[in-house]
Amino acid sequence: MEIVPHKTQLRERHMFSTSDDITMMRQVQATHAPDGREFAVKPLLYIIEDIFRRAIPAIPAIPGFDQGTQTQLDVLDDKTFQAGFFDMLDLLSFTINKISCEISCKCSGGGDAHATTLGIFNVLTSYSWDAKVVLALTAFALIYGEFWVVAQLYPTNSLAKSVSLLKQLPEILERFDTLKPKFEALSNLINSMLDVTKCIVEFKELPSQYISPDTPEMLTATAHIPTAVYWTIRSIVACASQIMGLVGMGFEFITSTTEAWELSSLAHKVKSIHSHLNKQLNLCYQLIDDKRHIEAYQTLVRLMEQPHMDNMKILRALIYAKDDQMPLLEGATKRTANLEVLRRKNVLLLISDLDVSNEEIFMLKEMYRESRQNQPRMESQFEVVWIPVVDRSTPWSQDKQKRFESLQNSMPWYSVYNHTMIDRAVIKYIKEVWQFKKKAILVVLDPQGKVVNNNALHMLWIWGSLAFPFTSTREEALWKDESWRLELLAVPVDESIPLWIEDKKVICLYGGENIEWIRKFTTIAKAVGLAAQIPLEMLYVGKNNTREKIKRNIKTINEQNLSNTLQDWELVWFFWVRLESMWHSKMQHGKSVENDPIMQEIVTMLSFDASDQGWALFCQGKDMAKGKGETILQTLTDFDLWKSTVPEKGFVPAMNDHLTGTRPPHHCNRLILPGTTGTISAKVVCAECGRPMEKFIMYRCCDD
Repeated sequence: MEIVPHKTQLRERHMFSTSDDITMMRQVQATHAPDGREFAVKPLLYIIEDIFRRAIPAIPAIPGFDQGTQTQLDVLDDKTFQAGFFDMLDLLSFTINKISCEISCKCSGGGDAHATTLGIFNVLTSYSWDAKVVLALTAFALIYGEFWVVAQLYPTNSLAKSVSLLKQLPEILERFDTLKPKFEALSNLINSMLDVTKCIVEFKELPSQYISPDTPEMLTATAHIPTAVYWTIRSIVACASQIMGLVGMGFEFITSTTEAWELSSLAHKVKSIHSHLNKQLNLCYQLIDDKRHIEAYQTLVRLMEQPHMDNMKILRALIYAKDDQMPLLEGATKRTANLEVLRRKNVLLLISDLDVSNEEIFMLKEMYRESRQNQPRMESQFEVVWIPVVDRSTPWSQDKQKRFESLQNSMPWYSVYNHTMIDRAVIKYIKEVWQFKKKAILVVLDPQGKVVNNNALHMLWIWGSLAFPFTSTREEALWKDESWRLELLAVPVDESIPLWIEDKKVICLYGGENIEWIRKFTTIAKAVGLAAQIPLEMLYVGKNNTREKIKRNIKTINEQNLSNTLQDWELVWFFWVRLESMWHSKMQHGKSVENDPIMQEIVTMLSFDASDQGWALFCQGKDMAKGKGETILQTLTDFDLWKSTVPEKGFVPAMNDHLTGTRPPHHCNRLILPGTTGTISAKVVCAECGRPMEKFIMYRCCDD
């Protein structure tokens, strides 16, 4: 018997083409003349697995057997299954019994294993390769099962005891420890035989509409399957020989270890064959999966382009759910819900990965709750659903599951109950058509399931629920009514600002991260405010993307009573993300610094944040004055030079005139714009001098 050495990639490539195998396979191929008869082999496989599972001796336990699945056991008890199975068995029983007799007779006499194997192939001439191996395994299962029925029942059943005495089984089983290596080798080989058989059956059941016999993956498998069938049946003969040898041989047979070595050698070869076939099978499954994925994607594209009576077809295509599943988790109650709760409503799909920022969730929650409290009609008009986009190329870990559940629990709106309900084709569509990259987006579906906005998150950040129904037309209308004023810039981030505006105070927003500059600026600003006798309120709005430093600054400013501050980092984040959203929104409508005054102000504010300096903006009514750190400090320091114009012009206009006159002719502005939405312009001009800005690429983490 050939002993197969340890596998290497080279050895695996040639395992089916040794000279001995080639000679044997010519003989096997000569017996193969299928006549087209087909039958369902799976029912027989269920029975075979059940026999092998239950036939394991109960004396000491033997490792290595799959315990089977409850589904298969339920199938065996099903009356409909049994009726169809018995009809099939009527047609196959003669062949199975004939193979069983062939095995019993020839293996009992210790004949040549290859000749016995060819004899079985001659009986199976008319059958396909998968049917050959299943029928041969069925015949062996009969022999193996009958042996262990007697062995297991002889202590308690009189008939079994008498039969076992004639077979001399008690003497063998009493010395089970000596026989244990043989039975373990037998069990391992049977397991390997089952694995190869299942693999061959799986190849036969591959869907022909997705993979044809002439694909390279299938051609390779088809070329190797006859050899796999041969060595499986050859292993069946070896196993049967071991069982037959135990019957009637008594203690003489127990002392031999050669047979156990033979079984182990065969098991190694069959495992190698299975490993190779399984790799080919996985390649086939990958090919099928890719084709199904492409087909599903194309179907989704067509569906999204068609008009519908309501949104249910679209939602069912986006969120996969079986009939017995509730695909949604309701945020308020944490109960599962059906897609019907979204029928004929505007649906806002919040699309993100698991790394969606806590700031985004925090602000979305605040705005969602506000929309429900202040405008109850919104509850009946739109719903929000979280769609998680998960990287399928990496394994789903416990940490990812915890993060997924944590996000679900933090959301007051609907979320997908399980991330697997978002199909690969849907993720492809989200990335390619809706342009999701890394940052969260909010896709809006109208009551008929039509996409009316690929990303309404910018509208939501700027106007909140006032942006409903979040269409481009609504966005244009909102901008038409807007002007650059403090209400647009900062009212949503601090509830004190409307009161200050009502009291006609001079309001100063300032930012930056240098605490020394902040101390210097607030001290001078307060002094100028007293000197000018103006009601001055200052509010620190921090700097984007320097979370921990800004938190420390807010603490210091509050402790030293330097000015008012935004109390939470989330509000600082919101201030700057609203400015970025304004820029995106304007860009989508074709606006630029050259043709839109609001855009010019937005870019100026963003360039302030991108600089290394602090900055400040003073506002009273419609009047504004703003500048970078050193410029604004110098202007305040020079108050004596322009204070005489304050009574006539007003404090802010007088400051602005002085700023304009002292602004240095040479300057360097930086502008950092988020580049994840595909809307970065090829040309951006400086908001101060109007010259085109030089473009660089910058990578920046959201953490310090």
